[in-house]
Amino acid sequence: MKKVMVGMSGGVDSSVAAMLLKNNGYDVMGVTLKMFSDEDINEAKASGKTCCALSDVEDARSVAYKLGFEHLVFNFRDCFKEYVMKNFAESYINGFTPNPCIECNRHIKFDKMLRRALELDYDYIATGHYAVCEFDSSKNRYILKRPADRSKDQTYVLYSLTQEQLSHTLFPLGSLKKSQVREIAESAGLVNSAKPDSQDICFVPDGDYASFIKRFANYNSPEGNCVDTKGNIIGRHKGLINYTVGQRKGLGIAMGHPVYVVGKNLDDNTVIIGEESDLYSSSLIADDVNLISVEDIYEPMRITVKTRYSQSEQPAVLSKLNDTDYLVTFDKPRRAVTKGQAAVFYDGDIVVGGGTIK
Repeated sequence: MKKVMVGMSGGVDSSVAAMLLKNNGYDVMGVTLKMFSDEDINEAKASGKTCCALSDVEDARSVAYKLGFEHLVFNFRDCFKEYVMKNFAESYINGFTPNPCIECNRHIKFDKMLRRALELDYDYIATGHYAVCEFDSSKNRYILKRPADRSKDQTYVLYSLTQEQLSHTLFPLGSLKKSQVREIAESAGLVNSAKPDSQDICFVPDGDYASFIKRFANYNSPEGNCVDTKGNIIGRHKGLINYTVGQRKGLGIAMGHPVYVVGKNLDDNTVIIGEESDLYSSSLIADDVNLISVEDIYEPMRITVKTRYSQSEQPAVLSKLNDTDYLVTFDKPRRAVTKGQAAVFYDGDIVVGGGTIK
């Protein structure tokens, strides 16, 4: 009997994933990852809105008890603080807009948890992500594919998975719709069948990124000038960490028409303000690229690309510039391409790979 360690956040998705695996004959153990403590976040504000909070442990434990398998809690707080929270704060301070879910998957769930599972002689780990992992014998590679429920597609935050990680990973929900998952949970009488999905960044439950960065990194982002695209001073900003490309609200600048953040300059501590037309880019360069479906890009490749989790894909051409950088050239200019976000490349339903926009 194959053994699988299931990461259980306390939500309905991971609970149903564990139940399906048990029903399919796997030897299941559930684990909840302790990522932070009451000292790190405001637990009251986090309740019901985030994943991995301390208040979710009991829900995961209750499901494991009902379904008849062991449940443990792993304390990954130090690792999470180093690779996710610290990275998040430093990225913002350095002018980027990071996606911490990607770093959590890269360093915690599919690295540290997987290594712990293998140390304990488990064959696989599993999560409640909506994605599909298959082995392509023609390529002799594991591939990551979009799920049946496109509205819940989470492949964007999974592009960093390696061949080794994919070979030990199961995604039981890949063929299901979210509505089916809730029906399964309700029929089984699981305590969290109607629990809302997590929406916020788990360690910033109130959505106030700037306050978190100030507190966590002991950093006060200095005020500076807002300038137009020609360098003319048109106002003041409250610190670069409070702004991101594409932002329209909270600028405190009256121009008589909508204006947007189109860039940030660390060298002179300025926020660049422009028209909506200034937000569009014809290309991007990504580094720290991980390729999944192919070993490398030897010649320009037709793809579709997502530059933010919530955005739709857009046709483009992917080509390799050098050992570290890849060029994406859009068929049509793309709005609000932002440094620090991920660019994820697709070939139909298959994830080619992805990297960090620079």
